[in-house]
Amino acid sequence: MNARRWNLLTAASLIALILLGLAWELWLAPLRPGGSWLVLKILPLLGSLFGILRGRRYTHQWMSLLSLAYFTEGIVRATSDSGLSAQIAVVYTVLSVLLFLGSTFYSKYTAPSRLAAPAPDTQ
Repeated sequence: MNARRWNLLTAASLIALILLGLAWELWLAPLRPGGSWLVLKILPLLGSLFGILRGRRYTHQWMSLLSLAYFTEGIVRATSDSGLSAQIAVVYTVLSVLLFLGSTFYSKYTAPSRLAAPAPDTQ
């Protein structure tokens, strides 16, 4: 896979994570009826959206670290919640793993040392 496809995977999983996080905390299975302040967990994801969509390597680098916090929340809530909330948490966990992989590999394939390296001989 080339860097462009990794960026597309990162952007798609980021947007899906934002939408799922909003729906989860406001309508689908909020901690309190009517929604909760936990919806604010989406703000760091929104802050990185334009950098990811523009393919900024630095944003991908710190997003790979931030995605681990969302992975942790997904695992904790998948094992401690029940019903719809636990099912949403499993999807949330999968999306955070895709976000991590996409941002990590995009960062790897757009490294200055990798871009400046000559093509290997294919003899």
